[in-house]
Amino acid sequence: MKIKTRLTLLFTLVTATILLAFAFVVYYSAKENREKEFYALLRKEAYTKANVFLNAQVDKNTLQEIYHNNRKILNEVEVAIYDTNYHLLYHDAVDIDFVKETSDMFSAIKLKGEIDFYQDQWQVIGILYKYQDKEYIITAAAYDQYGYNKLDNLLKTIVIVFIISIIFIYFAGRFFSIKAFDPVQKMTKKARSISATNLDLRLESSDSKDELSELANTFNKMLDRLENSFDAQKHFVSNISHELRTPLAALITELELSATKERSIEEYKQALNNALDDAKKLSRLFNSLLDLAKASYDPSEIAFKAVRIDEILLDALQQVQQSNPNYKADIHFENDFEDDDEISVNGNEYLLKVAFVNLFENGCKFSEDKQSVASIAFSNNNILIKFSDNGIGISEEELSNIFTPFYRGKNKNFADGNGIGLSLTKKIIDLHYGHISVLSKPEKGTAFSIELPHI
Repeated sequence: MKIKTRLTLLFTLVTATILLAFAFVVYYSAKENREKEFYALLRKEAYTKANVFLNAQVDKNTLQEIYHNNRKILNEVEVAIYDTNYHLLYHDAVDIDFVKETSDMFSAIKLKGEIDFYQDQWQVIGILYKYQDKEYIITAAAYDQYGYNKLDNLLKTIVIVFIISIIFIYFAGRFFSIKAFDPVQKMTKKARSISATNLDLRLESSDSKDELSELANTFNKMLDRLENSFDAQKHFVSNISHELRTPLAALITELELSATKERSIEEYKQALNNALDDAKKLSRLFNSLLDLAKASYDPSEIAFKAVRIDEILLDALQQVQQSNPNYKADIHFENDFEDDDEISVNGNEYLLKVAFVNLFENGCKFSEDKQSVASIAFSNNNILIKFSDNGIGISEEELSNIFTPFYRGKNKNFADGNGIGLSLTKKIIDLHYGHISVLSKPEKGTAFSIELPHI
């Protein structure tokens, strides 16, 4: 069942319940008022007939004649008058005598002064009446034909109005639910048309801050992330295929040339060394891609703990010097620290080490003196790490692209690389809620500054 159908039925059910409760109250109130009003009428008729009979002393035959004549056209009140010894003094219609008075009834009237009850659908009232220091018992009974007809008409009206109202409410609810869900249907239709080939499409969103606008905006933001991911994936695949093709082609060519004819031992050694260099390039590329994949994980999937930045920098420095003995890397502390927390961050030791190794190697690789210096300073909130070198620098127009994956600037002729290191470093710093910036001047050097929050 669709939501709009369910809402229509629920709306109709709730409204029907309210109408039914209201109709019940109206009918019950009318029923109670009819009963009270008719008992009041019986009481009034009883007193009037008693005054006419006892005070005016109208002949009872005359009164009975009036009763029988009126009974032909309306439901006349049947009145009977007894003395305290239960002797009948007057009765409108002894031949009819609808109310069969009993000694128990007389006793109840004398005890309570007044009683009322139903006999079949006739209403009966009994009254203890005092006249000239004497007590009389008066009973009055009648069938409220007019009142019951009004109740029947009211009940029919309520039923008809209830049925018509339910039908109207159902279709009104249907109409409004369709109108309310019309934007949802449009969003659904638009969402069905969005695929991997047209991720640039977006759902329409109004300026209002209702739930549907929030849903559309949330969905559009998700599409933005998906589009960026798809674009990044396409770019990644395109670049990685190019990066892999070059060393593989060189490796295959070198080996094929070596296998075409007999060569000297020195030539074989040279071919093997060339193939080994190409294999090392592939190895570095694969390692960089693995690190890039790890840095692209959801932060919730990466293990973070309290780590000391100085220890990670020392490990990174040792790794760089072991891999490249001609590289000169050093660490300087700008200020002293008394507490481990001042030099610690909440991070992943492996990823931070990868980032620092990349920055050390980047500084050494593009410097004539093969030297890079990391300086550490800290404040109450952040740790500042600065990697400086006196290398060839980066031109101003290239600075905006250095964190783009696989981007190689004009310095690619100065040293080998795959364009992954700096983009990987930025991803790692972003994962640690840090910030990385760069200042560089051609032929004067480059300085990368990293800010990482304390634990």
